Amino acid sequence: MAHPKRRTSSAVRDKRRTHYKLTPKAVTLCPNTGELHLRHKAYVVDGDLYHNGQLAIKNYTKVSAAPAADATGDDE
Repeated sequence: MAHPKRRTSSAVRDKRRTHYKLTPKAVTLCPNTGELHLRHKAYVVDGDLYHNGQLAIKNYTKVSAAPAADATGDDE
Protein backbone atom coordinates (compact mmCIF):
# COMPACT_ATOMS: atom_id res chain seq x y z
CA MET A 1 0.00 0.00 0.00
CA ALA A 2 1.06 3.58 -0.58
CA HIS A 3 2.39 5.62 2.33
CA PRO A 4 2.81 9.38 2.55
CA LYS A 5 6.34 10.56 1.80
CA ARG A 6 6.09 13.42 4.31
CA ARG A 7 4.06 13.95 7.44
CA THR A 8 1.13 16.36 7.01
CA SER A 9 1.68 19.27 9.39
CA SER A 10 -1.04 20.27 11.83
CA ALA A 11 -1.40 23.69 10.15
CA VAL A 12 -2.03 22.12 6.73
CA ARG A 13 -4.39 19.56 8.24
CA ASP A 14 -6.35 22.20 10.17
CA LYS A 15 -6.60 24.53 7.15
CA ARG A 16 -8.11 21.68 5.15
CA ARG A 17 -10.62 20.98 7.91
CA THR A 18 -11.87 24.58 8.16
CA HIS A 19 -14.55 23.79 5.58
CA TYR A 20 -15.90 20.79 7.52
CA LYS A 21 -18.76 22.48 9.33
CA LEU A 22 -22.47 22.04 9.87
CA THR A 23 -24.99 24.22 8.11
CA PRO A 24 -28.28 25.11 9.82
CA LYS A 25 -31.45 23.35 8.70
CA ALA A 26 -33.86 25.32 6.52
CA VAL A 27 -36.79 26.19 8.80
CA THR A 28 -39.94 28.01 7.67
CA LEU A 29 -42.94 29.55 9.40
CA CYS A 30 -46.24 28.23 8.01
CA PRO A 31 -48.55 31.07 6.93
CA ASN A 32 -51.71 29.07 7.80
CA THR A 33 -50.83 27.49 11.14
CA GLY A 34 -47.94 29.69 12.32
CA GLU A 35 -45.91 26.55 13.03
CA LEU A 36 -42.15 26.31 12.51
CA HIS A 37 -41.28 23.31 10.35
CA LEU A 38 -38.56 21.91 8.11
CA ARG A 39 -38.87 22.92 4.48
CA HIS A 40 -40.26 20.33 2.03
CA LYS A 41 -41.40 18.06 4.88
CA ALA A 42 -44.86 17.24 6.23
CA TYR A 43 -45.56 18.33 9.81
CA VAL A 44 -48.25 17.67 12.43
CA VAL A 45 -50.18 20.49 14.13
CA ASP A 46 -52.96 19.67 16.64
CA GLY A 47 -53.34 16.13 15.26
CA ASP A 48 -53.61 17.19 11.61
CA LEU A 49 -50.91 16.58 9.01
CA TYR A 50 -49.90 19.56 6.88
CA HIS A 51 -47.71 19.71 3.79
CA ASN A 52 -46.89 22.80 1.72
CA GLY A 53 -49.16 24.92 3.94
CA GLN A 54 -52.26 22.83 3.20
CA LEU A 55 -54.10 20.23 5.23
CA ALA A 56 -53.07 16.80 3.95
CA ILE A 57 -54.69 14.40 6.47
CA LYS A 58 -57.23 15.34 9.14
CA ASN A 59 -56.93 13.54 12.51
CA TYR A 60 -53.56 12.07 11.56
CA THR A 61 -52.21 9.25 13.74
CA LYS A 62 -48.66 8.03 13.37
CA VAL A 63 -48.30 4.41 12.26
CA SER A 64 -46.30 2.59 14.93
CA ALA A 65 -43.58 0.08 14.12
CA ALA A 66 -44.14 -3.65 14.47
CA PRO A 67 -43.74 -4.85 18.06
CA ALA A 68 -40.34 -6.20 19.00
CA ALA A 69 -39.83 -9.98 19.13
CA ASP A 70 -39.16 -9.97 22.89
CA ALA A 71 -42.36 -8.01 23.60
CA THR A 72 -44.51 -11.13 23.14
CA GLY A 73 -42.95 -12.90 26.11
CA ASP A 74 -42.54 -16.20 24.23
CA ASP A 75 -38.73 -16.22 24.46
CA GLU A 76 -37.28 -18.83 26.76
